Amino acid sequence: MKQGQVRGVFVVVCASLLAGCISLAPDYHVPETVTPAAYKEAGIWVKAAPEDALPSNGWWNIYDDATLDGLESKLEADSPELASDLQRYEEARAYEAEAEAGLFPTIGATWNLTRDRQSNNRPLRGANEPDVYTSDTFGGTVNYEIDLWGAVRNTVAAGKAHTEAAAALLAGARLSLETDLADDYASLRGLDSQLQLLNDTVAAYQRAYNLIVLRHSGGVASGVDLGRAETQLHDAQAQLSGVQAQRALYEHAIATLIGVPASNFTLAAEPAVMKVPNVPVGLPSTLLERRPDVAAAEREVAAANAEIGVARAAFFPNITLAGVLGVQNTGGPGLLSAPNLFWSLGPNVAMTFFEGGLRHAQLDLAKAEKNVAADTYRTEVLQAFQDVEDNLALLNHLAQASSQQNAAAAAAERTEFLALARYRLGAVNYLEVVVAQTAALEARQTALDLDTQRVEASVRLIKAVGGGWTTADLPHLASNEPAVTPSSPKPGE
Repeated sequence: MKQGQVRGVFVVVCASLLAGCISLAPDYHVPETVTPAAYKEAGIWVKAAPEDALPSNGWWNIYDDATLDGLESKLEADSPELASDLQRYEEARAYEAEAEAGLFPTIGATWNLTRDRQSNNRPLRGANEPDVYTSDTFGGTVNYEIDLWGAVRNTVAAGKAHTEAAAALLAGARLSLETDLADDYASLRGLDSQLQLLNDTVAAYQRAYNLIVLRHSGGVASGVDLGRAETQLHDAQAQLSGVQAQRALYEHAIATLIGVPASNFTLAAEPAVMKVPNVPVGLPSTLLERRPDVAAAEREVAAANAEIGVARAAFFPNITLAGVLGVQNTGGPGLLSAPNLFWSLGPNVAMTFFEGGLRHAQLDLAKAEKNVAADTYRTEVLQAFQDVEDNLALLNHLAQASSQQNAAAAAAERTEFLALARYRLGAVNYLEVVVAQTAALEARQTALDLDTQRVEASVRLIKAVGGGWTTADLPHLASNEPAVTPSSPKPGE
């Protein structure tokens, strides 16, 4: 090999080695955010030493409800919306694989066997050139872009970050569907309790109405008392029908979430109130690791940071190593013999010197997109802390309201009992009974509604703290794959 050829190969090898250590992307740092030391609304509801996290597989198990467990499992298996979100994640993985292909050489092979005839009037026709000839060519090609400035590797890094963001968004979509299902289920069970209360109330009002009918026929009760009893009975029946309609809508919503036609789905009534579990919220500093939407926003910042490196690399030459090796003859025997060999090997260097400010505009765009992504991340962080504080406040204050309302309901029931007793003794008219019964029913309904709101708030708190998910579930972060190595050159500023 001649000295010039040796020098060329040496240059190519050195460039290949340099390609593994230069990147023009800025050093990446997670955008700074203000993290509180503790949750303001934690109150007495949160344990002094909370558990580390919710169960990573099946957070809904803390409600100890077998029916809910079965519905959540059905959602995981058959939800069409979740399947659609999964396909979007697969799209991101495919784009990442497409970007990674740029790290490897492109190798191809060709074989051409042709019979050709040249024009008799062709320019520069030689005396010994045949007009008709056969060409038999077999060869291989290799092309490899030397990633000297880290453009390809930064593209791959951006693709990985986008995939991680898509994985976090998939986890967020799954958590959202799971909590929607749990929330609808809690509402449905709350309506079951309301139905039981109203059924008992209608039965009690029916007995009271029958008593008034007897007293009216005996001349003891007035027509006004009879009218009041009938009005109260029909009003309770109307409330019962309204609650049944609301329950049907929640049942239909649950059916759609788990991928079952609403017409084919029925949930048996269970009037027992769901328990309000203690949701381990952890510390505020851990929230950013447990919210998939926050993790997705942070990964988008990392992707935008890598895209700046791609934009900066456009200011430098593009170097490609190309090689061709093959054999060619005129169609006769001995195609693979040494005289038929041809080859070509060497780098190709291309650089644009003027493009009307295109590269500067692309770099400015990449920087702006990173700033937007960073601001979006900070917004997601603030919203995450608000979500936790909101639902902690609801749980604390609803717990107090529930205790107070239960006391009010007990007092209203005692008043109702006394009013009925006084009416039977003829001490008061039926209006006092109606007022007492109405107050007792409203107090019991409000107490049940508060119990349901507490369960719903606990579900929303679980969503606010990210369920049982953590950033360790992200595919590349979990394996600690390194990103592009940062370096000092910052061209194009």
